[in-house]
Amino acid sequence: MVGSTGPFAIPLPARIQPLSGWPGGRPWRHSEVHVAALSDGVSPALFATPSATGTVPFGEHRTWYRVTGELDSGNPPLVVMHGGPGSTHDYLLSLTELAAQGWPVIHYDQLGNGASTHLPDRGADFWTVDLFLRELDNLLGHLGVADDYILFGQSWGGMLAAEHAVRRPAGLRGMVIANSPASMPLWRAEALRLRAGLPEALQEALTRHEATGSFDDPEYQHAMYAYYQRHVCRADPIPPEVMRTLMALGSDPTVYGTMNGPNDFTVVGTLRDWSVIDRLHAVEVPTLLVSGRYDEATPATVQPFYDEIPDVSWEILEKSSHMPHVEEPERFLEVMTEYLGSLG
Repeated sequence: MVGSTGPFAIPLPARIQPLSGWPGGRPWRHSEVHVAALSDGVSPALFATPSATGTVPFGEHRTWYRVTGELDSGNPPLVVMHGGPGSTHDYLLSLTELAAQGWPVIHYDQLGNGASTHLPDRGADFWTVDLFLRELDNLLGHLGVADDYILFGQSWGGMLAAEHAVRRPAGLRGMVIANSPASMPLWRAEALRLRAGLPEALQEALTRHEATGSFDDPEYQHAMYAYYQRHVCRADPIPPEVMRTLMALGSDPTVYGTMNGPNDFTVVGTLRDWSVIDRLHAVEVPTLLVSGRYDEATPATVQPFYDEIPDVSWEILEKSSHMPHVEEPERFLEVMTEYLGSLG
C-alpha cells in the first residue's frame, strides 16, 4: 500500500505467521482470504452508504465503482485511486466522510482485483501503466465526470495520478498525491535504507531468504512484517477495511507480483525503473502532497513532486507511516478539507 507500492501492497502467501498485533495472530489461509475479501464489492457498514455502485465495461472487462454522495451536487467528485499495484479500494473507504461535506467521492477497484475483472493468466505485456490510465479515462467518461473532477491517489495510485496529470486533462481541477514516490529507483534505495534500521537478526533473515528465493518462509515473513509495522501501517489493531484489502491482495497477487515483485525490498517487476520526475513540470493543477513521518514513501521519494510541480503544498503527518488516513484520521480529514476548500 505504496502503500505499500510496490508502494502499497503487502502480499500474503498461502500460510504465514504474522507478528503480534497483525490481524489474528495466527496463520492465514487462502480459503479464509476468499471468505473475508470483498468479492461482491460490499463495503463495511461503518462507512457511509453509497449512493450508487456498479460496473462499467472496459474492453472485454469490467471496472467496479462505488459513488458516495451525489455527482450533481455542484462540487467536482473526488476520484480515489488505490495503491498496489493490485490492491483494492477498501482501505481508503474513510474518504467517504468527505461526502458529508458536499464532495462526492468515487472509489473503484482497478482491473485485476477486488470486484473488477481478475485476469491471473495475463503477463507483463498486459499489466502496464498505460492500461490503468486508459481504465481511469474510461471510468471518468462512463460516469460523466471527465469534464470536472479531482484525483486522490494513494501510493501506486498517486504515481498513476501523476501520470494522468502530466498529460494535462482538461477536466482535472486538483490532485492529492498521498504516500507516493516520484520514482521507483528512489523508492528502492529508501526501502533498503529503512530496512537497515531493523534489528540485525531481522536483517540477516531477510538477506538469507532472499538469497535462496524463500520469500514464503515464516521467518522471512516475520521479518518483513516488522518493517511493515514500522513503515506501512502503525495502527493497532489493523482496521477492518485495511484487512479486507490485504486479504484481497493475498487472494490474487497477480498485478503486484508482475509490476512490483515479491515484496517492497525486491522490486524486479515492470515498474522497477519507473519515474515521472522529468515530466512533473507539466502538472497544471493545485496539488497537495501527503505523507507520514515514518512513511516508507520517505521525504526523499516525495521531494521531486514538491520541487517540480508548480502549484504544490506538502503536509507530513507526524504520527503516521504509509496510511495517515487510518493512523491519524482526524488530522488527515482536516488536511483534506482545507485543501478541497482552497480549490473554490
